[in-house]
Amino acid sequence: MKNLKHFYFDIAFTIVALMIAAWWGFSHGGVSAMVTALFVTLILAVMEISLSFDNAVVNASVLKHWDKFWKMIFLTVGMLIAVFGMRLVFPIVIVAVTAEMSMMDVINMALYNPKEYSAKLMAHHAEIAAFGGMFLLLVFLNFLFDDKDVHWFEWLEKRLARFGKVDAMSVFVALVLLMVVLNWVAPAQKSAVLIAGVFGILIYLATNVLSSLLEGADDDDESTPQVEGKEVAGAIAKGSIAGFVYLEVLDASFSFDGVIGAFAITNDVIIIMLGLAVGAMFVRSMTIFLVEKGTLDEFIYLEHGAHYAIGALALIMLLATVHIEVPEIVTGLIGIAFIVWAVINSISHNKREALKEQQS
Repeated sequence: MKNLKHFYFDIAFTIVALMIAAWWGFSHGGVSAMVTALFVTLILAVMEISLSFDNAVVNASVLKHWDKFWKMIFLTVGMLIAVFGMRLVFPIVIVAVTAEMSMMDVINMALYNPKEYSAKLMAHHAEIAAFGGMFLLLVFLNFLFDDKDVHWFEWLEKRLARFGKVDAMSVFVALVLLMVVLNWVAPAQKSAVLIAGVFGILIYLATNVLSSLLEGADDDDESTPQVEGKEVAGAIAKGSIAGFVYLEVLDASFSFDGVIGAFAITNDVIIIMLGLAVGAMFVRSMTIFLVEKGTLDEFIYLEHGAHYAIGALALIMLLATVHIEVPEIVTGLIGIAFIVWAVINSISHNKREALKEQQS
């Protein structure tokens, strides 16, 4: 029961969301529509959690170094951005900008003509996938090329760590992959996909530039504690506006895939927002749970598994730019498979270490 305390608010939020979904469905089609709305909301919540669990692990690896203030910002302001900004407002902004419509017109279209709204959003799936895919790819590559103390696939990771000594190697690899993918992108979308992909890279670099500037400011103050952490730059690891932006963009990159995938299940934007919001709430609580319970320290390969899952998701999103769609269930299962594999290997590692201690 003590472990459930992290999820009390999420459970209450879920009940409220299901009540709203039931009312929304009943008001639009009676009892049968109400049952359908409840079922779809739950399906979307489970989908969001399965797609974003690896996101929670990576968030936890960054958040564990933060102080109470920045953790609270992540759970309050960050939650509002994640639930309402990325799951509701951002898709509307995309349609408004690309279709040259006012926000109110897009909102009305989403509410009263959801099929047309879905079609307009899906028409720009390639650009959205390119942006999110490149950002996630850089998250994965920087982890892969990092000279870590702990290696999961030692034979591979130790060799790849040599590339980390070359400046901007991850950016070089990401740009090469983007150029390769562009060969199969539809001619009419090539420029848009290229710009979106480059922006994904620029946003990742911007968070690190901001982090370095803030870290330099902190270094001038000798009383500022220094936190070790090679996952991201110092200021991101310690908690700052750069770290907050980094985690929000990371969450956004995951939410793109979830929002687009949700339209394959339903066109009702209210149900989509409710379902994904419930999932996002649980993912945030799982992040805090992992931090407070020290799960990353207990399962030493868990962070590795999450990053490999992120790498797989990045490649899947890049495939989407050339209209090769991977089913959401496959995407979710790949992430879960890496996480489970990492946990099993971590348990085996702990047993071997315990046995060595006993023998010594």
